[in-house]
Amino acid sequence: MRSFDFAPLHRATVGFDQIADIMDRVMTSEVSQPSYPPYNIEKTDADAYRISIAVAGFAEDDLTIEVKENALIVAGKKATEDTKRTYLHRGIATRAFERRFALADHVRVIGASLENGMLHIDLKREVPEALKPRRIEITSTKAIEKDVVDAKPVN
Repeated sequence: MRSFDFAPLHRATVGFDQIADIMDRVMTSEVSQPSYPPYNIEKTDADAYRISIAVAGFAEDDLTIEVKENALIVAGKKATEDTKRTYLHRGIATRAFERRFALADHVRVIGASLENGMLHIDLKREVPEALKPRRIEITSTKAIEKDVVDAKPVN
């Protein structure tokens, strides 16, 4: 695995700290990524996304979804099980988990639903009007000169 030094990026740019931190976090091999539960991320529209997480065996009360500091945190903790059951084979994992997803600026969680063992979380990018591109009309200098009032000398 290669290791990249992003220090020159920090020295040569202003205001891109968050991008460099994200790249550094992704490239760090020290942090192992959990593989449970499996998930999909899909783009459903130009500014809409959906995260689908396989949570078989979990009820709505066992799951929590929280947005905190530009991170979506999905956690699941199964209530205490009935110990009277005797399993011959136990292949459905219902262990506690926590999944974190970094959210870009202006990405908001719209809603969540649980159906057929899949937790669907819908996201939407909502760019404020102030940040959207806008067209500036170009006027000729003659039009500007017409608006100027003729000034007469005072002395």
